[in-house]
Amino acid sequence: MATRDIRTQDPMIDPATGEFRVLGPGQTFRSVTAKISDIVLTPHTPLGWFGGFAVAGSVAILLLVAVTWLFLKGVGIWAITQPVAWGFAIINFVWWIGIGHAGTLISAILLLFKQGWRNSINRFAEAMTIFAVVCAGMFPLIHVGRPWLGYWLFPLPFTMNVWPQFRSPLLWDVFAVSTYATISVVFWYMGMIPDFGTLRDRSKSKIGQYFYGMISLGWRGSVRHWMRYETASLLLAGLATPLVLSVHTVISFDFAVAVIPGWHTTIFPPYFVAGAIYSGFAMVLTLAIPLRKFYHLEALVTERHIDNMGKVMLATGFIVAYGYGMEVFMAWYSASHWEFFMMWNRMFGPMGWSYWVLVTCNLAIPLTTLWVRKLRTNIAFMFVLSLIVNTGMWFERFVIVVTSLYRDFLPSAWGTYRATKWDYATYVGTLGLFTALFFLFIRFLPMIPMNEIKMMLPAAKIVPKTEPTVDAGGD
Repeated sequence: MATRDIRTQDPMIDPATGEFRVLGPGQTFRSVTAKISDIVLTPHTPLGWFGGFAVAGSVAILLLVAVTWLFLKGVGIWAITQPVAWGFAIINFVWWIGIGHAGTLISAILLLFKQGWRNSINRFAEAMTIFAVVCAGMFPLIHVGRPWLGYWLFPLPFTMNVWPQFRSPLLWDVFAVSTYATISVVFWYMGMIPDFGTLRDRSKSKIGQYFYGMISLGWRGSVRHWMRYETASLLLAGLATPLVLSVHTVISFDFAVAVIPGWHTTIFPPYFVAGAIYSGFAMVLTLAIPLRKFYHLEALVTERHIDNMGKVMLATGFIVAYGYGMEVFMAWYSASHWEFFMMWNRMFGPMGWSYWVLVTCNLAIPLTTLWVRKLRTNIAFMFVLSLIVNTGMWFERFVIVVTSLYRDFLPSAWGTYRATKWDYATYVGTLGLFTALFFLFIRFLPMIPMNEIKMMLPAAKIVPKTEPTVDAGGD
């Protein structure tokens, strides 16, 4: 059987030298290790990083101001009222949890299915998951109006025997999201241990050697270490895989267990999960495309990765489209006056514009363009499309929450919903917090797993014979 010449067929390898093509044709680094670790270990932080972090930090301060004013004045500063008792807080909560789903999918499920293309994007997808959960986790706490009593949600041994109400969807969210966050953090940290060992050995500063040495947990790259690392990674992937389905399923129960028309439906669990993966991959594209350009990572995050993420978005987009179709079908087939009016009002009522925004952004544009490979590999187009999809998925949550509540069973109780400046400030502030945390991540931690990238390729065919051998965690 003929063997594949990886030097001539792999776009990541320079056919002349056999080295990784990191900066482009004619420009190579000696290894992937040097390229990725230099981003973290360089003493000269790019000015663009400082500028981006300053903007993100300023916006994050807006969140601090909005939440502080909320604690002082109460939830009355938001637009929530009767009948729309849920507003931006729950919309943003569901949206942020959905953003984090792609990280778990890329890390866990694609690892179990041995999909090698995940290696270039899984690290910052995992980071994206954790930062999105940080943004999402605050909303169930602050929207209840008395966040200082949040500890009541946990089964603590109170002398008054005041126990959590386990029939409350709010409590389900607490357990689901906390479990999801715990596994995500452990999985993220576990995957970085070999790279921390590399950074420890390559760091030229005493502080860097001490810091990365401490968090590398004594990693030496021995066979025993690698065996335990691989075993732990597979076990954590097996634990995290059910969370991809369970977390957003539990969150969908917040709506599905109610009797409100538009919520009380069994399609919500798979529909929510597919929508979460859809928006999550869109956010990965939103982050990956500027990063590969700014740090010249075009040879590590290739067009193939962009193409594959486009395919996943196409598949999950059709599942979302099926969910939209079933909502319309069941509103007609159920012969329920309430369900039929809810769907008619959702499409043509005073807030019908929001429904057509989500249809345009989630269905019309993506599902007609992602079939074309030239568009899937067009970097500028995919970046714009990712922003469109994320916008559409936010409006999907807006439609589910608001248009199902503002006109319910009793016409005399009908109202409307207009978000206040504090609603917008809180939402925009979480975007700033997410971005600021991500800027810190890409500056101080390896954004691409060096060792996983190198394990994909036979070292004898890639590394030139003249290159010296260093420690097990390095080149």
